[in-house]
Amino acid sequence: MKDYLSIDIGGTMIKYAHIDSSGIMIEKGEIKTSKNKKEFLCDIDKIVQRYINQIKGLAFCAPGKIEESKIRFGGALPFLDGIDFAHIYSGESHFPVAIINDGKASVLAESWLGSLQNEKNCAAITLGTGIGGGIILNGQLLEGVHFQAGELSFMICDYFQKKNMDGAMGSLGSAVKFVKTINTRINSSDLDNGRRAFNAVKSQIPEAVKVFESYCKKIAVLVLNIQTVIDVSKVAIGGGISAQPILIEGINKAYNQLVNVINPLIGQTLTKPTIVAAKFKNDANLYGALYNLLLNIDKESEY
Repeated sequence: MKDYLSIDIGGTMIKYAHIDSSGIMIEKGEIKTSKNKKEFLCDIDKIVQRYINQIKGLAFCAPGKIEESKIRFGGALPFLDGIDFAHIYSGESHFPVAIINDGKASVLAESWLGSLQNEKNCAAITLGTGIGGGIILNGQLLEGVHFQAGELSFMICDYFQKKNMDGAMGSLGSAVKFVKTINTRINSSDLDNGRRAFNAVKSQIPEAVKVFESYCKKIAVLVLNIQTVIDVSKVAIGGGISAQPILIEGINKAYNQLVNVINPLIGQTLTKPTIVAAKFKNDANLYGALYNLLLNIDKESEY
């Protein structure tokens, strides 16, 4: 029985996994993402050709809007605009090819095998360089009329910070920026060291705690804003820093404080969603891309 190849295109790394239909990874790896389109497509093809005789389907996820099977804009990788992997590979290989936005892949992964199983109305928030999002309503992935539902990084939370989108959630809720800010405040020489940043919080270093509480409040505001519009039962927080239990505790605490400080009527009117850590961290998009492919195969088999 042949399996599948799942490829997660990120701004820094391209991750890939040879994986079966139940989600068991047989082999996985990663390479640096080239910033040149020709080299990038060559790197992708080398990965595909390595597994071409062992698979019966090819799944991709990528930043940017996905219109049918075509990437638009490409987020941090603008040269992705217009690339259509289904057009490139389905005719040559005669097997199904599917592609999905990375934020939407994360919610599919959690819904399939993670912390959002059996939830018909839920959302996933991925904390990274920016903020990714995916939403499931009435058991269906929410794509939007223009295929852009869940682009949480562009949600404006502070209109008066206009420069470089500093008032948007992609900046305000950036996990990378959060870690760097703490390490700067505690005079750490390694600004990207997340473990050191969280150790400072756990050690109750005042400057670190202040930054942490402010960050948790920002994510709590995001969850609350989402809840006012779509009213979900559960929200899964993903990204590397979500492995820290103190983060989920902090967001829950900030949410509870938020609705009471602003106006108790908010807490009385809006039922709080359950806020949990996502099961999948760095591999979420690989699982989500595969699940999207499996869903597409099921749809096609119905006709």
